[in-house]
Amino acid sequence: MEASVFSPATLTAVAVAAGCGMLIGIDRERRKGSGPARGFAGLRSFTLASVLGALSQALGGALVLAAAGLVAALAAIAYWRDRSDDPGITTELALFLSFLIGVAAIDNLAFSAGASVVLASLLYLRGPLHRFARASLRPAELRAALLFAGAALVVRPLLPDADHPWLLGVNPRTLWTLALLIMGIQAAAHIGVRLAGPRLGFALSGFGAGFISSVATVTAMAARCRKEPQLHRACVAGALLSNVATFVLLWVVAVTVAPAHLPALAPVLGGALIAAVAVGGISLAGGSGVAPAAPANGRVFDVRQAALFAAALSAATLGLAYLNAHVGQGALLGGTALAGFFDLHAASGSALALLAGGTASTHDATLAMLLAVTTNTLSKAAGALAGGARFAVRVIGSLALVLLGAWLPFWFWPG
Repeated sequence: MEASVFSPATLTAVAVAAGCGMLIGIDRERRKGSGPARGFAGLRSFTLASVLGALSQALGGALVLAAAGLVAALAAIAYWRDRSDDPGITTELALFLSFLIGVAAIDNLAFSAGASVVLASLLYLRGPLHRFARASLRPAELRAALLFAGAALVVRPLLPDADHPWLLGVNPRTLWTLALLIMGIQAAAHIGVRLAGPRLGFALSGFGAGFISSVATVTAMAARCRKEPQLHRACVAGALLSNVATFVLLWVVAVTVAPAHLPALAPVLGGALIAAVAVGGISLAGGSGVAPAAPANGRVFDVRQAALFAAALSAATLGLAYLNAHVGQGALLGGTALAGFFDLHAASGSALALLAGGTASTHDATLAMLLAVTTNTLSKAAGALAGGARFAVRVIGSLALVLLGAWLPFWFWPG
């Protein structure tokens, strides 16, 4: 036993445990104050608690339980004797966690070191975290975070992770994952708008809204431009950046639904995204930097839209598969093009699902996706007309360049 206790590995673990305790204890030392009313634990107490955990684990037997009881009793007594106006239990819990980190250091140095950094950071960021929870975080944002956590951590694991005949080979968990990705992207765009402030708020609002509906965003920007002509450049930037969101989300759909075919789809998807980013960047560089007075939709993400998208993708896949099997290629292309007027991603996702299931060729699926992109672009162009001639010419011309960027790779490398 003594040889193992004093082995280089054990001594290293004890040293790491001491370092972890010191790291955690530094913040508590700065906050415990001085005099009779000072806190009960500081730098030395945390270091000793962590070393105690490591040594008790190394010696084995019932020492770990005895040491844990000792640390817990000391923390309980300190809390009972606390006479401050706000007798929280942060320090007491941190002391016991330091002990556990020391215990874990014997078998897992990396885990203990990482846990100590996380705990020390949590203690140090007390003020910013309190401000974030009490002032910065809005009720709607907290509600959205809880909904997203429930959807990702509760609902998703319960869904079957297997292809189902009634979905024509589509995996239910994959569909739900796609809905989660949509909500996550919308949330990221919302955070970007919050962090960017007013200077980039207009453009980022358009980008974020594009993940919900780029057609609706272009139409809304057109109406705003007609109402306030001085915001022409900012409205153009918002409209074109919503188009960037369209192709970012199309990439997400392709990666999720047909990952094995991504190399064949990459030229078309890449050409469209590069062109969209280019025209969007040019419009942003020339924008006025004026932000909207208030966002059109204050929600972090649209759960209904994400769920409806997953449902629409399933329904469209069923319909297109039936038409493809009983009518032929023309029905697949025509159905996808028609659906693209209303929802590009559901239409394209359906074609890609058929590709992944082996019921459509790469050429047919890519062509169907491009037709959906084309009809969806026509919907955006129709919405842009509401902004007047100047707005329409700028936006429709840019949309045409993006459409050309999508079609050119297909014409030269049809697969």
